[in-house]
Amino acid sequence: MGHDGIQPMWEDANNKNGGRWLVNLNKNQRQTELDNFWLETLLCLIGEAFEDLSDDICGATINIRGKGDKLGLWTHDARRGDATVKIGHIQTQRQKQVQQPVTDTNQG
Repeated sequence: MGHDGIQPMWEDANNKNGGRWLVNLNKNQRQTELDNFWLETLLCLIGEAFEDLSDDICGATINIRGKGDKLGLWTHDARRGDATVKIGHIQTQRQKQVQQPVTDTNQG
């Protein structure tokens, strides 16, 4: 998923100074967490969870591999250190929320 025609790949000239946050998942997490992490990433992008940093994000990728999977969040300019770090913190916090176990409060 690219932003404004920018391809989330190193070969795109728009990513010349960019960076990428990666979430690595073991293949056994594919059934339990991959879909939820990907959905949360997309919701963050659509819902402006990154607030004023949304323009710093070029896109998101998902790579399914035999040994494990990767979610990537591509940033436009890695030289903007504070912005890049804040994007990573927001993404990490949202992923942790997805990992929280659901508690059944039904006493019936």
